[in-house]
Amino acid sequence: MSSVAIGKKGFGATLWDYLTTVDHKKLGNMYFFAGLLFFAIAGFEALLMRIQLMVPNNDFVSAGLFNELLTMHGTTMLFLAATPLLFGFMNAVVPLQIGARDVAFPFLNSLGFWLFFLGAVFLHLSFFMGGAPNAGWTSYASLSLYSPGHGIDFYVLGLQISGAGTLISGINFIVTIITMRAPGMTFMRMPLFTWTTLLSSALILFAFPPLTVGLFFMLVDRMFGANFFDHTMGGNTIIWEHLFWIFGHPEVYILVLPAFGLFSEIIPVFARKRLFGYSSMVFATILIGFLGFMVWAHHMFTTGLGPTANAIFAVATMAIGVPTGMKVFNWILTIWGGSVKVTVPMIYALGFIPSFVAGGVTGVMQATAPLDYQLHDSYFIVAHFHYVIVGGIVTAIFGATHFYWPIMFNRVLNEKLGFVVFWVFFIGFHLTFFIQHFLGLMGMPRRVFTYQADQGWDLYNFISSIGAIMMGIGVLLLVLNMLLSIKGKPVNQRDYWGDGRSLEWAIKTPVPFYNFKQTPLVRGYDPYWIEKHEGNKEGMTYAEPLGDIHMPNGSILPLIMSIGLFIAAFGALYHPDDVSWSVPVIIIGLGITVGCMILRSFKDDLGFHVHKEEIIAIEEDLYGKGGNK
Repeated sequence: MSSVAIGKKGFGATLWDYLTTVDHKKLGNMYFFAGLLFFAIAGFEALLMRIQLMVPNNDFVSAGLFNELLTMHGTTMLFLAATPLLFGFMNAVVPLQIGARDVAFPFLNSLGFWLFFLGAVFLHLSFFMGGAPNAGWTSYASLSLYSPGHGIDFYVLGLQISGAGTLISGINFIVTIITMRAPGMTFMRMPLFTWTTLLSSALILFAFPPLTVGLFFMLVDRMFGANFFDHTMGGNTIIWEHLFWIFGHPEVYILVLPAFGLFSEIIPVFARKRLFGYSSMVFATILIGFLGFMVWAHHMFTTGLGPTANAIFAVATMAIGVPTGMKVFNWILTIWGGSVKVTVPMIYALGFIPSFVAGGVTGVMQATAPLDYQLHDSYFIVAHFHYVIVGGIVTAIFGATHFYWPIMFNRVLNEKLGFVVFWVFFIGFHLTFFIQHFLGLMGMPRRVFTYQADQGWDLYNFISSIGAIMMGIGVLLLVLNMLLSIKGKPVNQRDYWGDGRSLEWAIKTPVPFYNFKQTPLVRGYDPYWIEKHEGNKEGMTYAEPLGDIHMPNGSILPLIMSIGLFIAAFGALYHPDDVSWSVPVIIIGLGITVGCMILRSFKDDLGFHVHKEEIIAIEEDLYGKGGNK
């Protein structure tokens, strides 16, 4: 095994390794790069929209294409870019933080990735197969039921497959964090990123089923003429909005909680100070998760729910600002009096705090139902949620990319170029979206593809589009930085930043495939910090002697199972049009998936053992005798 684990392999062998891997670190990298790809696609769609809106009466893209771009931009950014990028960090970091050798269900980890990826690819094929979905990313039933062509079918089937992958991953992380923590790692010693991953996964468990049900209703409405949402046939259009937002609002927290967790890791390292108010941070995280399910109808103040419902949801929405505010004060107080080192990850954290607060403040404004009647479906809303999503989630992803790059790839991103990217992106972001608050107050509605010249919106839209182009340049420079890091020299050390506090910094890079040669013993919060201060050169105290390690085998079955659903989706797509071949395609696709499940159930896959001698050989090969090479 040792030679396999260490030796350089050819392209074919490496490709096979990635197609069959169940290693959380490799899957983390795959999530990260898949998320980056869709982030780039969605960003490109946004740029096309901003070019169209740059000047009045523009005809750069048609109204129909604009609707497709708008729908795919929102859908891709939330489901297929932000989610997998954060899952990338969860996979790469959480098992290391809790002292585990992998996640609880490595096979399911791989299945979750392939379902997400093939669902995302399926959705994007719509551009080449008769038109993308065009009813907005929320796909309100009143629009989507009557949308001609197959765009909405791509949306429903693609999200159904992708969402199944997300749900599987969420369950996996819950079980991993509850059952696989190292000895001594009590819940109140877990790093905050692990806490936010746990809460985010719990939210996935409760938020995705309503979406699944809504998508299923939409599917049978369109495929078989059921009438769940057709109000002329006794259905109810508003039910789609409820099902969508019961998922859609917790989804915001599913994304923003891990972002909070990442900043809670970054800030103490560069403030060189313990996180202020740890237990209140944990409590606030739980409270946000809990309240996140009680605010969905604030997206629906104008649908006529009546004053009682509006009042209840307005109060709940204001209440959720309280735990979020607690977090902001804790971050500020962590920085306060710290010996702050301004690095690229830290400057993202410093930029995040005011940007996210601005998004939160406009959110509280919209929680006031009478004001929301004025602001609803205007550009003010667009500005608000982009301040939360870009100012909160995207800055976290960019900051964490710099922060965890040494652990994930054993390389470093260039600091100077990192600062350039930050300023170009950050200034571009505020130029784009700050001004949109005023466009909204001046009456510009969302989702319009053009506007007349005499409404006073021209300059503001022009500035907004310039900002969007700057953000695009920033992202290109970040990708350039990643490519340049390949040529950089390997880090080959533990604790690259010098002030690491949690267990992931205690491992030398490159991280071996089994993570820890011996399970660590956790003796308090910030375990690595404790060991360093006691002069422990190893970086951790071990809970066991060196012995054999049991690891899971790779498998190609997750990929084949996902391909089965991918094939079945094409049958479902063309079902009412051509029954002669669509039903056999559905049966073949589902047959492949179910066949793999049966095969898996009959095969006792017991994994393999890495023996003590092999571990010593691997460690010597990776780090040399007496330290790193």
